[in-house]
Amino acid sequence: MNPITFVLFLFVFLYGIVIGSFLNVLIYRLPNGEDIVLKRSHCMKCGYILKWYDLIPIISFLFLKGKCRNCNDKISLQYPMIELLNGIFYLLIFYIKGFHITSIIYCLFVSTLIVISIIDWNTFEIPIGLNYFIFILSIIIFVINIENWIPHVIGFFAISGFLFIIYLCSKGRAIGGGDIKLMAVCGFLLGFKLIILSFILGCIFGSVIHLIRMRISNQDNRLAFGPYLCFGMFLALLFGNQLISWYWNLLMIS
Repeated sequence: MNPITFVLFLFVFLYGIVIGSFLNVLIYRLPNGEDIVLKRSHCMKCGYILKWYDLIPIISFLFLKGKCRNCNDKISLQYPMIELLNGIFYLLIFYIKGFHITSIIYCLFVSTLIVISIIDWNTFEIPIGLNYFIFILSIIIFVINIENWIPHVIGFFAISGFLFIIYLCSKGRAIGGGDIKLMAVCGFLLGFKLIILSFILGCIFGSVIHLIRMRISNQDNRLAFGPYLCFGMFLALLFGNQLISWYWNLLMIS
């Protein structure tokens, strides 16, 4: 790796962890209906208003040893983990997709998937504003790939239409409306091949992991499907075309 490429990837990582810090704000405030722009960051226990040097991604957590500067209450490990994870994901996207405008869109898309995953895991709800944001990203991708627009339009309905039928037949007991909207806007962004793959992967991960959780920790059968769908979409985004080609070749050999 030459020095220029190294600097570019370093910038991508730093940008990723900074955005990751904002993701933590969204994860905490959106479910509580709090302002995400004007309200200053503060300690959850004592209300201490954090200074700029308390908000340096990852570094501030390490410097403060995971505790509030004012009351010494423990800071959730989730904060640096989300920042680090987002930075790593950004590196992966730019490494696999290259330095292109679409890579920036995909980074923002994956960041939104992270927020959706954590909020849905905790609350069993997907904030509609996050779906709107993905829809905006999907329109940008649609315009960039306007010569190949058909897969995006089909993708909008490919899984969401199927889930909507399940929703109607079960009267909302089998699937949530948030999952339907999520798969619609993500299908518009990814196209029908990748959104179908995402759904299959999400079902596999959801079934296996949730059954293990039910067995080990006595979880009930209520499933937050969003995180598994989001993980499936992340894998499909980065490796979907290779997986589809591999599977297709496997069928041809058989």
